[in-house]
Amino acid sequence: MFSYYGSKSKIVDYYPPPKYGKVIEPFAGSARYALKYWDRDILLVDKYDVVIDIWKWLQQCSEGDISSLPKLKKGDDIRNMNLTKNELLFLSIACGAGASLPQYSVSALGEQNAKTLYSNTIKNLHKIKHWQIKLGSYQDLPNEEATWFIDPPYEFGGHRYQHSNSNIDFIELSEWCKGRNGQAIVCENTKATWLPFKPVIKFTGTQKNITVEAIWSNFKTNYDNVQIGLF
Repeated sequence: MFSYYGSKSKIVDYYPPPKYGKVIEPFAGSARYALKYWDRDILLVDKYDVVIDIWKWLQQCSEGDISSLPKLKKGDDIRNMNLTKNELLFLSIACGAGASLPQYSVSALGEQNAKTLYSNTIKNLHKIKHWQIKLGSYQDLPNEEATWFIDPPYEFGGHRYQHSNSNIDFIELSEWCKGRNGQAIVCENTKATWLPFKPVIKFTGTQKNITVEAIWSNFKTNYDNVQIGLF
């Protein structure tokens, strides 16, 4: 529903479907996996208060709240618009077009994305009304049986996030992922070494950097026998 650095919007279909009735995203971001399987029991958790504030605001929004937001044009400073705190947060992420922090000056890409932002958001509002959305750390979550879609700041590249990879002990995170009850799906790229990741797809991100997205799961996937050399 909103653009965010590391979003899986272009590749979400490559990940295995959930095997359980509950989906938990402990590094929620823009929660594209949860949106794909929105009718499940969904729990979003993120340490970044901006992300959680945006999700909670969207959850209580009406279609009219979204359609009444101002149109964005390149060069606009959204701080000069008559916006509430949460409207400003939502548009500051939207006009950043894949940024990890709020951006207040609308870029050319931000203007382009804004053309479909409101209609796409309105189309998805009904999907999130029943979701649980919490501010917090993955470490504090009870280990319940569910599909865990785990998309943390990457070992190489996670510095772009407000809560960067410098705050993550990847050895500890590895054991935490392996210990999940239910289905664990962990996202990374092939540079990472903290789990035996398998390549999924070569991908050009918002920042125009090319990486090979990778996966680890405690269930068999279609990528178990794929070799990195094929990419």
